[in-house]
Amino acid sequence: MPPKRTAGQRVATDDDVDELSNKRPKVGNDAPDPLRTPHHFAAEAEEYGIVLRKFYPPEMSNARARAYNDNEIPRPIEQLNAALEETAEARKNTKVKDVVMHWFKTDLRTADNRALWEASQKAQVAGVPLICIYIVSPEDFEAHLTAPARVDFVMRTLHVLKQDLGALDIPLYVETVEKRKDVSERIVNLMEEWGASHLFANIEYEVDELRREAKMVKLCAERGLTMEVFHDTCVVPPGNLHTGAGKQYAVYSPWFRSWVAHVHANQELLSLFDPPAKNPPAAREKVSALFEYEIPDVPENKKLSEKDVERFRATWPAGEREAVDRLEKFCEEKIVRYGKRRNFPAEAATSSISVHLAAGTLSARTAVRTARDRNKTKKLDAGLEGITSWISEVAWRDFYKHVLVHWPYICMNKPFKPEYANIEWSYNSAHFQAWCDGRTGFPIVDAAMRQMQGVGWMHNRCRMIVASFLCKDLLLDWRMGEKFFMEHLIDGDFASNNGGWGFSASVGVDPQPYFRIFNPLLQSEKFDTDSEYIRKWVPELRGIKGKAIHDPYNRGAAAQAKKAGYPEPIVDHKESRDSALRMYKAGLGRDKP
Repeated sequence: MPPKRTAGQRVATDDDVDELSNKRPKVGNDAPDPLRTPHHFAAEAEEYGIVLRKFYPPEMSNARARAYNDNEIPRPIEQLNAALEETAEARKNTKVKDVVMHWFKTDLRTADNRALWEASQKAQVAGVPLICIYIVSPEDFEAHLTAPARVDFVMRTLHVLKQDLGALDIPLYVETVEKRKDVSERIVNLMEEWGASHLFANIEYEVDELRREAKMVKLCAERGLTMEVFHDTCVVPPGNLHTGAGKQYAVYSPWFRSWVAHVHANQELLSLFDPPAKNPPAAREKVSALFEYEIPDVPENKKLSEKDVERFRATWPAGEREAVDRLEKFCEEKIVRYGKRRNFPAEAATSSISVHLAAGTLSARTAVRTARDRNKTKKLDAGLEGITSWISEVAWRDFYKHVLVHWPYICMNKPFKPEYANIEWSYNSAHFQAWCDGRTGFPIVDAAMRQMQGVGWMHNRCRMIVASFLCKDLLLDWRMGEKFFMEHLIDGDFASNNGGWGFSASVGVDPQPYFRIFNPLLQSEKFDTDSEYIRKWVPELRGIKGKAIHDPYNRGAAAQAKKAGYPEPIVDHKESRDSALRMYKAGLGRDKP
């Protein structure tokens, strides 16, 4: 019989958190509460689709963002830690019942999966079956701007994962829950129905997920159940690294030195977890019905065309074996030259495992450990330059998640430094559409945007180029680009995407708005010297010879470019640069809450 959908007790979810009420509560003397008053540009953020009001409140004030910094509002990770501390005794005393459950989220692998390993150990000691679940949440995909290509990749991965677990007599039950507010309640109901006393899961660090887990931990305890959560996504868990003054790092270089030293001092952080043990012989019969359920279809709101499905399937095969094969091949063939060749988009010099790190078909721990073991030393910052350079790039993913956990308002449409929210951006729809379509008249920008539209992925150097162009040439709100990336990248990861846009738009950590303005022409000539990348993705320009291809309308190839249907540049870079500097100066000079 299929699992029953019981009414049960309602669970408070992230939707219930009154992060910023639409109604503006008053404080003494009828003055508006600055912590509940929207930012003065909130209307623009809503009008241009930056804040999804279907799921979230208006953009918060700068004062509210600063309240997180000043410890006046608890961070979501602190709420989760408090819930774990509050329920510690109850969780310790919960006895194992009929089965143990593991909840897959962005950890779609059997190997080196801490929560899955812990769940397996608990089940083995108790002599009961381990069962696994995955919840398909169309509203979460919508709220989190998950690209259809990534949803398709996840769903294909679930088919592979189901087979891998099935070989161990472990069922994977996948169900679609239409309303995101019902996910927690549904999981707890399944626990009660199947006789599962313990639920294991790895921690996700975005705001919604941390708040959800905090409430689930307490809800389970109230019902006599236990939810155990584990740090697994990062090599070094967020909160473990501090400056000499005891603060969180906000600049990568000193953070990375601390990260390296911490791993060297705690070598167990690179110890890999074994796959789960095979279920007891009687398990398949005991939970036989769970093996019969099929993986649901991709939600309607994220379906690709049949043509796109085939294209992405060929370009991005799913599953953890594919992830490991890509990693091993990269380490065998390319990693030694990575440091010198990684910035050239025409070359296949990078690992192309970002989609697997985002979906969790490969752990960052496995990636770093595999690269380290190919080096001449066990030190992460010594030995072969290509290996150390690549490890430092993987570490950026840890860094941005550490930033997200300590400064959670960046997950709520705010820049890292709240005062940068006072910059008055343009919302020129024609310019934005030209950028999206790869029709700006700047060949390197257009090539990059077309690559993303074509394969759901973009070279990292090009991500920086197009992001800088959107913000500092077109003067458009960086959050429009951040959103567009998430909606189209198969490797979309909130923390990394937000961090990259913060860097390029000079609104994130270490902003430097007056120095970090990329010249798209110089970037093109330096990193696509032979114009192979442009010729591949901008076919209108393939017939243009020499350096004129980098700027055809200003290097004597205007007639040829125009005849081929390639547009003229939509802005002048020098004029835009000057305008950008004025825009940043004016915005940072505003004294707004």
